[in-house]
Amino acid sequence: MTDSTAPTDSTAKRNVLVLVAAQAILGAQMPMIFTVAGLAGQSLAPNVCWATLPITAAVIGSMLTATPISAFMQKYGRRAGFAIGALGGGIGGALGAYALSTSNFALFVIAALFTGIYMSAQGFYRFAAADTASDSYRPKAISLVMAGGLLSAVLGPQLVKLTAEAMVIPFLGTYLAIIALNAVGVFLFTLLDIPKPRPPVAGAATGRSRAEMIRTPVIAVAMICATVSYALMNLVMTSSPLAVVGCGFTKGNAADVVTAHVLAMYAPSFFTGHLIARFGAEKIVATGLVILAGAGAVAIAGVALENFFIALILLGLGWNFGFIGATTMLTAAQAQEEKGRLQGLNDLVVFGGVTLASFSSGGLMNCSGGSVQSGWQAVNFAMLPFLVLAGGALIWLALRPREAR
Repeated sequence: MTDSTAPTDSTAKRNVLVLVAAQAILGAQMPMIFTVAGLAGQSLAPNVCWATLPITAAVIGSMLTATPISAFMQKYGRRAGFAIGALGGGIGGALGAYALSTSNFALFVIAALFTGIYMSAQGFYRFAAADTASDSYRPKAISLVMAGGLLSAVLGPQLVKLTAEAMVIPFLGTYLAIIALNAVGVFLFTLLDIPKPRPPVAGAATGRSRAEMIRTPVIAVAMICATVSYALMNLVMTSSPLAVVGCGFTKGNAADVVTAHVLAMYAPSFFTGHLIARFGAEKIVATGLVILAGAGAVAIAGVALENFFIALILLGLGWNFGFIGATTMLTAAQAQEEKGRLQGLNDLVVFGGVTLASFSSGGLMNCSGGSVQSGWQAVNFAMLPFLVLAGGALIWLALRPREAR
């Protein structure tokens, strides 16, 4: 999404700073929502099996808007697309607050759909970081922007602690805070220096079609690994506050577990880009999948508070390696004229997988077996076949001749 001038890393570094700030401020709403939406949904839903439906709705909203937002950015630029995302987040916060005040579960789910617009736009921060970066700086730019989530990992859950019980209606204050974050954060995007895409010239190369791109081995494997990494992280994280509280711990404990998890998601980003540059994206993705398997093993081993902390920390670290590595694989395989199509297609597939994981999470947690412990084990056992799928895809790619990738 750049013009014909060669990208300069001074411009890229400035854009990274802006995107890091946006990730920290606007991004704080995501750990807030993932902490409280399931708990609020549990109190509003007519059946506890639907407790995590609001989180699922947010992911559905993200999935449905990924391709339109990507196309919008391809035509009007990153700043306009990110502003639309913040507007969606603000509307979601407002509708969520009203739904809580009227005890309206259906409206609460609709509010989450609007939150998904922001969630989708946030997913493009990592691609925007690469727009003005050189080939050598690109993995580090992507990684550093993801590291902005480290601040949101601290800010979001702490805002939950301050706001969850601040008003008579539980969690109403949290959703009012979400409105404020979107209102403040949107002004950051005026500082981005990413040129608008130029209109296509008649006869210019248009790149591969979506069908051709998805048949390209490295793109297909990158999408599989990104989807599995994100979906499994969401599967376990969505149920974790319900499991923590259901096992006798407090809402504050649940917020602390989410804080530790989100810190683990983003803190490694300060060095993930360096590791990718040194060892290659595929090896880092493989490491992430192994760590995700370790997270499941720790969660299955017990329901002491330290098990929750260790499992969720490993879950965040595995997601970081798997998702950033897969994103780097994808950006290296795209041509300039293919960005809009490929990035939208990728996030459609990724958030489609995350939608299924989020929807399954509540059912596995609340409706598998007769106890919280058995539900939590079911959630973590469900990771296994998808880890095998992603690992098998990586092995298949590694065994192919390089020119056939």
